[in-house]
Amino acid sequence: MRRSSKGILSPKTAGGEVSGPVPAAPLVPIMSSPTSMPPPIPHEISMLRTFSSALLAVLCCSLPLLAVDHKLEKVDEAAPKEGLSAEIAALLSPTGFKVVRGETRVVCEVWLCKEWPIKEAKVGGEVLYPFQPGQVMGVARFPRKGSDFREQDVPAGLYTLRYGQQPVDGAHVGTSPTRDFLLLTPADKDKSPDIIADFKALSKASAQTTGASHPAILSLQRLSDQEPLTIRYQEDKDWWIVRFTGKTRSGDKTTDQAVEAVLVGHAGE
Repeated sequence: MRRSSKGILSPKTAGGEVSGPVPAAPLVPIMSSPTSMPPPIPHEISMLRTFSSALLAVLCCSLPLLAVDHKLEKVDEAAPKEGLSAEIAALLSPTGFKVVRGETRVVCEVWLCKEWPIKEAKVGGEVLYPFQPGQVMGVARFPRKGSDFREQDVPAGLYTLRYGQQPVDGAHVGTSPTRDFLLLTPADKDKSPDIIADFKALSKASAQTTGASHPAILSLQRLSDQEPLTIRYQEDKDWWIVRFTGKTRSGDKTTDQAVEAVLVGHAGE
């Protein structure tokens, strides 16, 4: 028998001829282990997937949906002067508060007016607060893009907050159980502290915030038993409601006035 680099060659006879082909080695079948399981058939795979999906659904339903926590912190400095008129800046308290998402993410900062002048106002039913439509309530700063109660984008920046009432007309029937709102207007476009009594003019000014036809708004809510300067979560609507207190002035009389506003959250569909 001779060898080559490719392996063993066929044996030769004395005359050099090949005596015949070398028979191939028999193939030995590979047997599976007696303990191994046979592969599942398609019907079993389908049943397994169905069971897994059902189990996942049960687990998801049994776990509570946790909202990202928000908190309220005081701001011990005055509102930014950049873009804010001196006349409106003179109305503001030297300190404010801010809404913080999680540990450090600031949603917005708010500075209220030192006082809110009021006249005899009809409060009750759908109107919650005694303020004059169009009057300045304070300013708010959004350090990054936020959103209003209608889920419209509010670009980062400084805004005046003016009180407004939703008009009683066919276009707004059933859109809100109350009529009280705060309207956001870019501070560099809202220079005068005078009341903007005309609703169309007030809406047009506020619409500059979003670049849309509708003003940018924050919803005011009925007063609850919430503690002053606190934030609470209304789970059924996914709202974070802030309670703050300012002072109203009517003639020579000043009175504490609590207000509750949805600063994080949107109207339902």
